[in-house]
Amino acid sequence: MASFTSAERHSLATFARMAYTNPFLAERIKLEHAVLGDQYVPEQIIAWSKRADQGDRDRLNVERLTTLATMLVNSFCERLSPESTVDGSLLENYWDTATYVLYYRHMAQLERSALVDPGRSLVKIWRTFCEDMHIFAVPLRERQFPLPSAEHLFACLFQLRRAFLQIYDHILGDSQPATRLRAMVWQSIFTHDMRRYRKTVYRHLGELPTLITGPTGTGKELVARAIGLSQYVPFDPQSEKFGCLGDVAFYPLNLSALSPTLIESELFGHRRGAYTGAATDRVGWLEACKPAGAVFLDEIGELDAALQVKLLRVAQQRTFSRLGETDQRHFTGKLIAATNRNLQAELAAGRFREDLYYRLCADRITTPSLCEQLRDRPTELRELVTHVSRRIAGDEAEEFADEVVAWIEEHLGPNYPWRGNIRELEQCVRNLLVRREYLPLDGECITNPPVSAANASDPPLTMPPQPAWIMAAWKNELTADELLRQYCTWVYAQTSSYERSAERLGLDRRTIKSKVDPELLRGYQAGKSSS
Repeated sequence: MASFTSAERHSLATFARMAYTNPFLAERIKLEHAVLGDQYVPEQIIAWSKRADQGDRDRLNVERLTTLATMLVNSFCERLSPESTVDGSLLENYWDTATYVLYYRHMAQLERSALVDPGRSLVKIWRTFCEDMHIFAVPLRERQFPLPSAEHLFACLFQLRRAFLQIYDHILGDSQPATRLRAMVWQSIFTHDMRRYRKTVYRHLGELPTLITGPTGTGKELVARAIGLSQYVPFDPQSEKFGCLGDVAFYPLNLSALSPTLIESELFGHRRGAYTGAATDRVGWLEACKPAGAVFLDEIGELDAALQVKLLRVAQQRTFSRLGETDQRHFTGKLIAATNRNLQAELAAGRFREDLYYRLCADRITTPSLCEQLRDRPTELRELVTHVSRRIAGDEAEEFADEVVAWIEEHLGPNYPWRGNIRELEQCVRNLLVRREYLPLDGECITNPPVSAANASDPPLTMPPQPAWIMAAWKNELTADELLRQYCTWVYAQTSSYERSAERLGLDRRTIKSKVDPELLRGYQAGKSSS
Protein backbone atom coordinates (compact mmCIF):
# COMPACT_ATOMS: atom_id res chain seq x y z
CA MET A 1 0.00 0.00 0.00
CA ALA A 2 1.33 3.47 -0.92
CA SER A 3 2.53 5.40 2.11
CA PHE A 4 0.94 8.80 2.67
CA THR A 5 1.23 10.69 5.94
CA SER A 6 -1.85 11.72 7.90
CA ALA A 7 -0.99 15.35 7.18
CA GLU A 8 -0.93 14.65 3.42
CA ARG A 9 -4.23 12.79 3.61
CA HIS A 10 -5.75 15.64 5.59
CA SER A 11 -4.53 18.22 3.07
CA LEU A 12 -5.90 16.24 0.14
CA ALA A 13 -9.27 15.82 1.87
CA THR A 14 -9.44 19.55 2.63
CA PHE A 15 -8.49 20.50 -0.93
CA ALA A 16 -11.22 18.13 -2.16
CA ARG A 17 -13.80 19.99 -0.06
CA MET A 18 -12.42 23.33 -1.21
CA ALA A 19 -12.69 22.35 -4.89
CA TYR A 20 -16.45 21.98 -4.55
CA THR A 21 -17.18 24.67 -1.96
CA ASN A 22 -19.06 27.84 -2.85
CA PRO A 23 -16.14 30.33 -3.02
CA PHE A 24 -18.30 33.13 -1.61
CA LEU A 25 -19.12 31.33 1.64
CA ALA A 26 -17.16 31.85 4.84
CA GLU A 27 -16.46 28.11 4.76
CA ARG A 28 -14.02 28.66 1.90
CA ILE A 29 -11.84 30.96 4.05
CA LYS A 30 -11.93 28.46 6.92
CA LEU A 31 -10.77 25.67 4.62
CA GLU A 32 -7.92 27.84 3.32
CA HIS A 33 -6.82 28.40 6.92
CA ALA A 34 -7.11 24.69 7.70
CA VAL A 35 -4.83 23.72 4.78
CA LEU A 36 -2.18 26.41 5.23
CA GLY A 37 -1.99 26.39 9.02
CA ASP A 38 0.86 28.65 10.14
CA GLN A 39 1.41 29.73 6.53
CA TYR A 40 -2.03 31.35 6.37
CA VAL A 41 -1.95 35.15 6.05
CA PRO A 42 -4.69 36.73 8.21
CA GLU A 43 -7.17 38.83 6.21
CA GLN A 44 -9.92 41.19 7.30
CA ILE A 45 -12.60 39.39 5.29
CA ILE A 46 -15.35 36.92 6.13
CA ALA A 47 -15.51 35.58 2.56
CA TRP A 48 -14.24 36.39 -0.94
CA SER A 49 -15.00 39.98 -1.93
CA LYS A 50 -13.46 42.58 -4.20
CA ARG A 51 -11.88 45.35 -2.17
CA ALA A 52 -11.24 48.80 -3.58
CA ASP A 53 -7.58 48.70 -2.52
CA GLN A 54 -6.90 45.25 -4.00
CA GLY A 55 -7.52 45.63 -7.72
CA ASP A 56 -6.89 42.44 -9.70
CA ARG A 57 -4.07 41.14 -7.51
CA ASP A 58 -4.38 37.54 -6.38
CA ARG A 59 -4.69 37.00 -2.67
CA LEU A 60 -1.43 35.74 -1.19
CA ASN A 61 -3.20 32.78 0.42
CA VAL A 62 -4.47 31.63 -2.99
CA GLU A 63 -0.95 31.65 -4.38
CA ARG A 64 0.28 29.56 -1.45
CA LEU A 65 -2.64 27.15 -1.77
CA THR A 66 -1.98 26.61 -5.47
CA THR A 67 1.69 25.88 -4.81
CA LEU A 68 0.84 23.40 -2.06
CA ALA A 69 -1.86 21.65 -4.14
CA THR A 70 0.54 21.28 -7.07
CA MET A 71 3.18 19.74 -4.81
CA LEU A 72 0.66 17.27 -3.36
CA VAL A 73 -0.61 16.17 -6.78
CA ASN A 74 2.89 15.75 -8.23
CA SER A 75 3.99 13.78 -5.16
CA PHE A 76 0.96 11.51 -5.43
CA CYS A 77 1.69 10.76 -9.10
CA GLU A 78 5.34 9.98 -8.38
CA ARG A 79 4.77 7.74 -5.36
CA LEU A 80 1.75 5.77 -6.55
CA SER A 81 2.90 2.72 -8.50
CA PRO A 82 0.59 0.31 -10.38
CA GLU A 83 1.09 -2.25 -7.61
CA SER A 84 0.12 0.13 -4.80
CA THR A 85 -3.13 -0.40 -2.95
CA VAL A 86 -5.08 2.81 -2.32
CA ASP A 87 -8.53 3.22 -0.82
CA GLY A 88 -11.23 4.85 -2.96
CA SER A 89 -11.67 7.92 -0.76
CA LEU A 90 -8.00 8.84 -1.15
CA LEU A 91 -8.29 8.49 -4.93
CA GLU A 92 -11.34 10.78 -4.94
CA ASN A 93 -9.57 13.37 -2.80
CA TYR A 94 -6.52 13.20 -5.06
CA TRP A 95 -8.59 13.77 -8.21
CA ASP A 96 -10.51 16.66 -6.64
CA THR A 97 -7.18 18.26 -5.68
CA ALA A 98 -5.92 17.69 -9.22
CA THR A 99 -9.07 19.42 -10.52
CA TYR A 100 -8.28 22.35 -8.21
CA VAL A 101 -4.77 22.55 -9.73
CA LEU A 102 -6.13 22.36 -13.28
CA TYR A 103 -8.42 25.30 -12.58
CA TYR A 104 -5.76 27.56 -11.09
CA ARG A 105 -3.13 26.55 -13.62
CA HIS A 106 -5.26 27.06 -16.74
CA MET A 107 -8.34 29.14 -15.94
CA ALA A 108 -7.60 31.51 -13.07
CA GLN A 109 -5.15 33.53 -15.16
CA LEU A 110 -7.41 33.90 -18.21
CA GLU A 111 -7.97 37.49 -19.25
CA ARG A 112 -11.57 38.67 -19.06
CA SER A 113 -11.68 39.18 -22.82
CA ALA A 114 -10.97 35.48 -23.38
CA LEU A 115 -14.09 34.60 -21.41
CA VAL A 116 -16.55 36.44 -23.65
CA ASP A 117 -15.01 36.57 -27.14
CA PRO A 118 -16.75 33.92 -29.31
CA GLY A 119 -13.98 34.07 -31.91
CA ARG A 120 -11.19 33.60 -29.40
CA SER A 121 -9.19 30.41 -29.92
CA LEU A 122 -8.10 28.66 -26.75
CA VAL A 123 -6.01 26.06 -28.56
CA LYS A 124 -2.85 26.55 -26.51
CA ILE A 125 -4.66 26.50 -23.18
CA TRP A 126 -6.80 23.53 -24.23
CA ARG A 127 -3.80 21.46 -25.30
CA THR A 128 -1.74 22.13 -22.18
CA PHE A 129 -4.86 21.41 -20.12
CA CYS A 130 -5.21 18.02 -21.85
CA GLU A 131 -1.53 17.25 -21.24
CA ASP A 132 -1.80 17.99 -17.51
CA MET A 133 -5.11 16.15 -17.17
CA HIS A 134 -3.59 13.08 -18.85
CA ILE A 135 -0.62 13.08 -16.43
CA PHE A 136 -2.86 13.57 -13.39
CA ALA A 137 -5.27 10.85 -14.55
CA VAL A 138 -2.67 8.07 -15.06
CA PRO A 139 -2.89 6.72 -11.49
CA LEU A 140 -6.68 6.66 -11.78
CA ARG A 141 -7.11 5.02 -15.19
CA GLU A 142 -5.05 2.06 -14.00
CA ARG A 143 -7.64 1.58 -11.28
CA GLN A 144 -10.75 2.10 -13.44
CA PHE A 145 -11.59 5.32 -11.60
CA PRO A 146 -14.48 7.15 -13.37
CA LEU A 147 -13.22 10.37 -14.96
CA PRO A 148 -15.10 13.14 -16.79
CA SER A 149 -14.23 13.79 -20.42
CA ALA A 150 -11.52 16.40 -20.92
CA GLU A 151 -13.84 18.68 -22.93
CA HIS A 152 -16.58 18.60 -20.30
CA LEU A 153 -14.19 19.30 -17.42
CA PHE A 154 -12.62 22.10 -19.47
CA ALA A 155 -16.10 23.59 -20.07
CA CYS A 156 -17.01 23.32 -16.37
CA LEU A 157 -13.84 25.06 -15.22
CA PHE A 158 -14.31 27.72 -17.90
CA GLN A 159 -17.84 28.32 -16.59
CA LEU A 160 -16.52 28.52 -13.02
CA ARG A 161 -14.12 31.28 -14.04
CA ARG A 162 -16.79 33.25 -15.91
CA ALA A 163 -19.27 32.96 -13.05
CA PHE A 164 -16.70 33.90 -10.43
CA LEU A 165 -15.72 37.10 -12.22
CA GLN A 166 -19.33 38.08 -12.97
CA ILE A 167 -20.13 37.89 -9.26
CA TYR A 168 -16.81 39.11 -7.87
CA ASP A 169 -16.55 42.13 -10.18
CA HIS A 170 -20.11 43.39 -9.91
CA ILE A 171 -21.65 42.41 -6.56
CA LEU A 172 -19.62 44.42 -4.09
CA GLY A 173 -19.39 44.80 -0.34
CA ASP A 174 -17.88 43.07 2.70
CA SER A 175 -21.02 43.04 4.85
CA GLN A 176 -22.85 39.86 5.77
CA PRO A 177 -25.85 40.76 3.53
CA ALA A 178 -23.57 41.35 0.51
CA THR A 179 -21.66 38.15 1.26
CA ARG A 180 -24.89 36.15 1.44
CA LEU A 181 -26.04 37.66 -1.85
CA ARG A 182 -22.88 36.58 -3.70
CA ALA A 183 -23.21 33.06 -2.29
CA MET A 184 -26.87 32.89 -3.35
CA VAL A 185 -26.04 33.98 -6.89
CA TRP A 186 -23.36 31.28 -7.08
CA GLN A 187 -25.93 28.69 -5.98
CA SER A 188 -28.36 29.90 -8.64
CA ILE A 189 -25.70 29.06 -11.24
CA PHE A 190 -24.28 25.81 -9.80
CA THR A 191 -26.78 24.76 -7.06
CA HIS A 192 -25.58 23.93 -3.54
CA ASP A 193 -24.07 20.62 -4.76
CA MET A 194 -21.42 21.38 -7.38
CA ARG A 195 -20.50 17.71 -7.82
CA ARG A 196 -24.05 16.89 -8.88
CA TYR A 197 -24.08 19.94 -11.13
CA ARG A 198 -20.89 18.82 -12.89
CA LYS A 199 -22.19 15.26 -13.38
CA THR A 200 -25.75 15.84 -14.62
CA VAL A 201 -27.56 19.00 -13.54
CA TYR A 202 -25.59 21.28 -15.89
CA ARG A 203 -27.77 19.95 -18.73
CA HIS A 204 -31.04 21.10 -17.15
CA LEU A 205 -30.46 23.99 -14.76
CA GLY A 206 -30.96 26.59 -17.51
CA GLU A 207 -34.59 25.45 -17.73
CA LEU A 208 -35.23 26.58 -14.14
CA PRO A 209 -36.47 30.21 -13.87
CA THR A 210 -34.99 32.55 -11.27
CA LEU A 211 -37.00 35.21 -9.41
CA ILE A 212 -35.14 38.19 -7.91
CA THR A 213 -36.92 40.36 -5.34
CA GLY A 214 -35.78 43.32 -3.30
CA PRO A 215 -36.12 47.10 -2.92
CA THR A 216 -35.56 49.38 -5.88
CA GLY A 217 -31.95 50.32 -6.56
CA THR A 218 -30.42 47.24 -4.91
CA GLY A 219 -28.80 45.77 -8.03
CA LYS A 220 -31.38 43.21 -9.16
CA GLU A 221 -30.29 43.60 -12.79
CA LEU A 222 -26.64 43.09 -11.79
CA VAL A 223 -27.66 39.83 -10.13
CA ALA A 224 -29.68 38.80 -13.19
CA ARG A 225 -26.81 39.66 -15.51
CA ALA A 226 -24.33 37.64 -13.42
CA ILE A 227 -26.60 34.59 -13.61
CA GLY A 228 -27.54 35.05 -17.24
CA LEU A 229 -23.98 35.47 -18.49
CA SER A 230 -22.65 32.47 -16.55
CA GLN A 231 -24.51 29.61 -18.22
CA TYR A 232 -22.77 26.38 -19.23
CA VAL A 233 -21.24 26.43 -22.73
CA PRO A 234 -19.98 23.12 -24.20
CA PHE A 235 -16.47 22.95 -25.63
CA ASP A 236 -15.92 21.42 -29.06
CA PRO A 237 -12.67 19.39 -29.06
CA GLN A 238 -12.72 19.13 -32.86
CA SER A 239 -12.61 22.87 -33.55
CA GLU A 240 -10.88 23.47 -30.21
CA LYS A 241 -13.29 26.32 -29.50
CA PHE A 242 -16.36 27.12 -27.50
CA GLY A 243 -18.51 27.00 -30.60
CA CYS A 244 -21.57 28.71 -29.12
CA LEU A 245 -19.89 31.20 -26.79
CA GLY A 246 -21.49 33.89 -28.94
CA ASP A 247 -24.87 32.61 -27.73
CA VAL A 248 -24.08 33.84 -24.23
CA ALA A 249 -26.36 36.86 -24.47
CA PHE A 250 -28.45 38.81 -21.98
CA TYR A 251 -31.79 40.26 -23.10
CA PRO A 252 -33.22 42.70 -20.52
CA LEU A 253 -36.79 43.98 -20.85
CA ASN A 254 -38.33 46.51 -18.43
CA LEU A 255 -42.01 45.61 -18.39
CA SER A 256 -43.07 48.86 -16.69
CA ALA A 257 -41.69 50.98 -19.53
CA LEU A 258 -43.70 49.47 -22.41
CA SER A 259 -47.31 48.92 -23.38
CA PRO A 260 -48.65 45.33 -23.36
CA THR A 261 -48.56 45.19 -27.18
CA LEU A 262 -44.94 46.30 -27.35
CA ILE A 263 -43.99 43.88 -24.57
CA GLU A 264 -45.61 41.03 -26.46
CA SER A 265 -43.85 42.02 -29.68
CA GLU A 266 -40.44 42.38 -28.00
CA LEU A 267 -40.79 39.15 -26.06
CA PHE A 268 -42.63 36.81 -28.42
CA GLY A 269 -41.98 38.45 -31.77
CA HIS A 270 -44.69 39.12 -34.36
CA ARG A 271 -45.82 38.19 -37.82
CA ARG A 272 -46.13 40.76 -40.55
CA GLY A 273 -49.52 42.47 -40.30
CA ALA A 274 -50.17 41.25 -36.76
CA TYR A 275 -51.00 44.82 -35.77
CA THR A 276 -50.85 48.31 -37.25
CA GLY A 277 -47.23 49.15 -37.98
CA ALA A 278 -46.02 45.51 -38.10
CA ALA A 279 -44.56 45.82 -41.61
CA THR A 280 -42.23 42.80 -41.39
CA ASP A 281 -41.83 39.60 -39.41
CA ARG A 282 -39.95 40.12 -36.17
CA VAL A 283 -37.95 37.66 -34.08
CA GLY A 284 -38.70 38.14 -30.36
CA TRP A 285 -36.18 37.76 -27.59
CA LEU A 286 -37.53 34.38 -26.51
CA GLU A 287 -36.75 33.10 -29.98
CA ALA A 288 -33.42 34.90 -30.32
CA CYS A 289 -32.20 33.60 -26.96
CA LYS A 290 -30.11 30.44 -27.33
CA PRO A 291 -29.43 27.79 -24.61
CA ALA A 292 -26.45 29.73 -23.23
CA GLY A 293 -28.37 33.02 -23.03
CA ALA A 294 -30.98 34.54 -20.74
CA VAL A 295 -34.07 36.75 -20.97
CA PHE A 296 -34.51 39.12 -18.04
CA LEU A 297 -38.00 40.47 -17.28
CA ASP A 298 -37.69 43.42 -14.91
CA GLU A 299 -40.72 44.63 -12.95
CA ILE A 300 -42.57 41.33 -13.46
CA GLY A 301 -45.12 42.45 -10.86
CA GLU A 302 -46.50 45.00 -13.34
CA LEU A 303 -47.12 42.53 -16.16
CA ASP A 304 -50.57 42.69 -17.78
CA ALA A 305 -52.90 39.81 -16.75
CA ALA A 306 -53.28 38.52 -20.32
CA LEU A 307 -49.52 38.41 -20.78
CA GLN A 308 -49.14 36.59 -17.47
CA VAL A 309 -51.07 33.69 -19.03
CA LYS A 310 -48.73 33.60 -22.03
CA LEU A 311 -45.64 33.85 -19.84
CA LEU A 312 -46.95 30.97 -17.72
CA ARG A 313 -46.82 28.74 -20.81
CA VAL A 314 -43.21 29.78 -21.39
CA ALA A 315 -42.25 29.01 -17.79
CA GLN A 316 -44.24 25.79 -17.68
CA GLN A 317 -43.92 24.25 -21.15
CA ARG A 318 -41.11 26.44 -22.58
CA THR A 319 -43.19 27.09 -25.69
CA PHE A 320 -44.64 30.28 -27.22
CA SER A 321 -46.09 31.69 -30.43
CA ARG A 322 -45.32 34.89 -32.26
CA LEU A 323 -47.98 37.58 -32.16
CA GLY A 324 -50.32 36.93 -35.11
CA GLU A 325 -49.51 33.25 -35.66
CA THR A 326 -50.23 29.86 -34.09
CA ASP A 327 -46.96 27.99 -34.78
CA GLN A 328 -45.35 26.66 -31.59
CA ARG A 329 -41.78 27.73 -30.95
CA HIS A 330 -39.43 26.51 -28.24
CA PHE A 331 -37.65 28.70 -25.72
CA THR A 332 -34.22 27.24 -24.96
CA GLY A 333 -32.63 29.93 -22.77
CA LYS A 334 -32.76 30.92 -19.12
CA LEU A 335 -35.74 32.95 -17.82
CA ILE A 336 -35.00 35.47 -15.06
CA ALA A 337 -37.60 37.82 -13.54
CA ALA A 338 -37.37 40.59 -10.96
CA THR A 339 -39.67 42.87 -8.99
CA ASN A 340 -39.57 45.30 -6.09
CA ARG A 341 -43.21 44.57 -5.33
CA ASN A 342 -44.49 42.23 -2.63
CA LEU A 343 -45.79 39.44 -4.84
CA GLN A 344 -47.63 37.78 -1.95
CA ALA A 345 -49.64 40.99 -1.59
CA GLU A 346 -50.18 41.10 -5.35
CA LEU A 347 -51.44 37.51 -5.21
CA ALA A 348 -53.85 38.35 -2.41
CA ALA A 349 -55.14 41.35 -4.38
CA GLY A 350 -55.67 39.20 -7.48
CA ARG A 351 -53.21 41.18 -9.60
CA PHE A 352 -50.67 38.38 -10.04
CA ARG A 353 -51.37 34.78 -10.98
CA GLU A 354 -50.60 32.20 -8.32
CA ASP A 355 -49.61 29.52 -10.85
CA LEU A 356 -47.13 31.89 -12.50
CA TYR A 357 -45.67 32.86 -9.12
CA TYR A 358 -45.00 29.24 -8.20
CA ARG A 359 -43.39 28.61 -11.57
CA LEU A 360 -41.02 31.54 -11.07
CA CYS A 361 -40.06 31.11 -7.42
CA ALA A 362 -38.37 27.68 -7.55
CA ASP A 363 -35.11 29.64 -7.39
CA ARG A 364 -35.48 32.91 -5.52
CA ILE A 365 -32.95 35.56 -4.52
CA THR A 366 -33.61 38.65 -2.39
CA THR A 367 -31.25 41.61 -2.73
CA PRO A 368 -30.45 43.48 0.51
CA SER A 369 -31.01 47.20 1.00
CA LEU A 370 -28.05 49.54 1.40
CA CYS A 371 -29.15 50.24 4.98
CA GLU A 372 -28.93 46.53 5.81
CA GLN A 373 -25.38 46.46 4.50
CA LEU A 374 -24.30 49.60 6.34
CA ARG A 375 -25.89 48.52 9.62
CA ASP A 376 -23.85 45.34 9.48
CA ARG A 377 -20.64 47.06 8.33
CA PRO A 378 -20.57 50.89 8.41
CA THR A 379 -17.14 50.98 6.73
CA GLU A 380 -18.77 49.52 3.61
CA LEU A 381 -19.87 53.06 2.71
CA ARG A 382 -16.24 54.00 2.02
CA GLU A 383 -15.71 50.92 -0.16
CA LEU A 384 -18.84 51.51 -2.23
CA VAL A 385 -18.16 55.23 -2.66
CA THR A 386 -14.63 54.42 -3.84
CA HIS A 387 -15.91 51.98 -6.47
CA VAL A 388 -18.37 54.58 -7.78
CA SER A 389 -15.71 57.32 -7.71
CA ARG A 390 -13.32 55.28 -9.82
CA ARG A 391 -15.85 55.24 -12.64
CA ILE A 392 -16.34 59.00 -12.71
CA ALA A 393 -13.34 60.69 -11.09
CA GLY A 394 -10.40 58.87 -12.68
CA ASP A 395 -7.06 59.53 -11.00
CA GLU A 396 -8.77 61.75 -8.42
CA ALA A 397 -11.01 58.89 -7.21
CA GLU A 398 -9.34 58.24 -3.85
CA GLU A 399 -9.22 61.91 -2.84
CA PHE A 400 -12.76 62.50 -4.11
CA ALA A 401 -14.06 59.45 -2.23
CA ASP A 402 -12.69 60.94 1.01
CA GLU A 403 -14.58 64.17 0.29
CA VAL A 404 -17.82 62.30 -0.44
CA VAL A 405 -17.69 60.22 2.73
CA ALA A 406 -16.92 63.31 4.82
CA TRP A 407 -19.86 65.19 3.24
CA ILE A 408 -22.26 62.29 3.83
CA GLU A 409 -21.19 61.95 7.46
CA GLU A 410 -21.61 65.67 8.09
CA HIS A 411 -24.86 66.31 6.20
CA LEU A 412 -26.75 63.01 6.13
CA GLY A 413 -25.44 61.24 9.19
CA PRO A 414 -25.06 57.53 9.94
CA ASN A 415 -28.80 56.82 10.06
CA TYR A 416 -29.77 58.21 6.67
CA PRO A 417 -32.25 55.67 5.18
CA TRP A 418 -30.93 55.59 1.57
CA ARG A 419 -34.38 54.92 0.17
CA GLY A 420 -32.96 54.59 -3.35
CA ASN A 421 -30.25 52.22 -2.08
CA ILE A 422 -27.12 51.79 -4.26
CA ARG A 423 -28.74 53.75 -7.08
CA GLU A 424 -29.27 56.71 -4.75
CA LEU A 425 -25.70 56.46 -3.45
CA GLU A 426 -24.41 56.61 -7.03
CA GLN A 427 -26.58 59.66 -7.69
CA CYS A 428 -25.32 61.29 -4.50
CA VAL A 429 -21.70 60.78 -5.58
CA ARG A 430 -22.40 62.25 -9.03
CA ASN A 431 -24.17 65.29 -7.52
CA LEU A 432 -21.26 65.93 -5.19
CA LEU A 433 -18.82 65.72 -8.10
CA VAL A 434 -20.73 68.34 -10.09
CA ARG A 435 -22.17 70.69 -7.43
CA ARG A 436 -20.68 69.58 -4.12
CA GLU A 437 -24.17 69.13 -2.73
CA TYR A 438 -26.88 66.49 -2.74
CA LEU A 439 -30.58 67.04 -2.10
CA PRO A 440 -32.52 63.87 -1.22
CA LEU A 441 -35.87 63.38 -2.88
CA ASP A 442 -37.85 64.47 0.19
CA GLY A 443 -35.47 67.30 1.02
CA GLU A 444 -34.84 66.02 4.55
CA CYS A 445 -31.57 65.73 6.39
CA ILE A 446 -29.71 68.53 4.63
CA THR A 447 -27.68 70.79 6.85
CA ASN A 448 -28.94 74.06 5.30
CA PRO A 449 -32.34 73.52 3.61
CA PRO A 450 -33.55 76.13 1.08
CA VAL A 451 -35.19 79.19 2.65
CA SER A 452 -38.87 79.51 1.71
CA ALA A 453 -40.87 82.73 1.48
CA ALA A 454 -42.61 81.87 4.74
CA ASN A 455 -39.40 81.85 6.76
CA ALA A 456 -37.19 84.16 4.69
CA SER A 457 -36.76 86.52 7.65
CA ASP A 458 -35.71 83.73 10.02
CA PRO A 459 -32.07 82.83 10.54
CA PRO A 460 -31.07 79.61 8.78
CA LEU A 461 -32.17 76.51 10.64
CA THR A 462 -29.25 74.13 11.09
CA MET A 463 -30.49 70.59 11.36
CA PRO A 464 -28.32 68.02 13.14
CA PRO A 465 -27.62 64.57 11.69
CA GLN A 466 -30.64 62.29 11.62
CA PRO A 467 -31.61 60.91 15.02
CA ALA A 468 -32.39 57.20 15.34
CA TRP A 469 -36.16 57.75 15.33
CA ILE A 470 -36.12 58.62 11.61
CA MET A 471 -34.79 55.16 10.80
CA ALA A 472 -37.34 53.66 13.22
CA ALA A 473 -40.13 55.52 11.42
CA TRP A 474 -38.87 54.35 8.06
CA LYS A 475 -38.94 50.74 9.35
CA ASN A 476 -42.53 51.25 10.59
CA GLU A 477 -41.51 50.80 14.22
CA LEU A 478 -43.32 53.92 15.49
CA THR A 479 -47.01 54.71 15.78
CA ALA A 480 -48.30 57.96 14.24
CA ASP A 481 -48.54 59.57 17.69
CA GLU A 482 -44.99 58.51 18.63
CA LEU A 483 -43.68 59.81 15.32
CA LEU A 484 -45.38 63.20 15.81
CA ARG A 485 -44.04 63.46 19.37
CA GLN A 486 -40.49 62.69 18.25
CA TYR A 487 -40.65 65.07 15.27
CA CYS A 488 -42.16 67.99 17.23
CA THR A 489 -39.57 67.61 19.99
CA TRP A 490 -36.72 67.42 17.47
CA VAL A 491 -37.79 70.62 15.65
CA TYR A 492 -38.46 72.49 18.90
CA ALA A 493 -34.93 71.59 20.05
CA GLN A 494 -33.61 73.55 17.05
CA THR A 495 -35.92 76.57 17.19
CA SER A 496 -36.51 76.98 20.96
CA SER A 497 -39.84 78.52 19.96
CA TYR A 498 -43.33 76.97 19.86
CA GLU A 499 -44.41 79.58 17.29
CA ARG A 500 -41.53 78.95 14.89
CA SER A 501 -41.87 75.18 15.30
CA ALA A 502 -45.60 75.42 14.56
CA GLU A 503 -44.91 77.55 11.50
CA ARG A 504 -42.31 75.16 10.15
CA LEU A 505 -44.46 72.08 10.71
CA GLY A 506 -47.78 73.62 9.70
CA LEU A 507 -49.37 72.80 13.09
CA ASP A 508 -51.05 74.78 15.88
CA ARG A 509 -48.62 75.98 18.56
CA ARG A 510 -50.75 74.29 21.24
CA THR A 511 -50.27 70.97 19.43
CA ILE A 512 -46.53 71.54 19.39
CA LYS A 513 -46.52 72.36 23.10
CA SER A 514 -48.52 69.25 23.98
CA LYS A 515 -46.28 66.98 21.93
CA VAL A 516 -42.85 68.18 23.08
CA ASP A 517 -41.36 65.46 25.30
CA PRO A 518 -39.19 66.99 28.08
CA GLU A 519 -36.94 63.94 28.41
CA LEU A 520 -36.33 63.73 24.66
CA LEU A 521 -35.79 67.47 24.56
CA ARG A 522 -33.04 67.29 27.17
CA GLY A 523 -31.31 64.62 25.11
CA TYR A 524 -31.46 66.69 21.91
CA GLN A 525 -30.28 69.83 23.69
CA ALA A 526 -27.39 67.95 25.29
CA GLY A 527 -26.33 66.61 21.91
CA LYS A 528 -26.60 70.09 20.41
CA SER A 529 -24.48 71.71 23.10
CA SER A 530 -21.80 68.99 22.96
CA SER A 531 -21.41 69.47 19.21
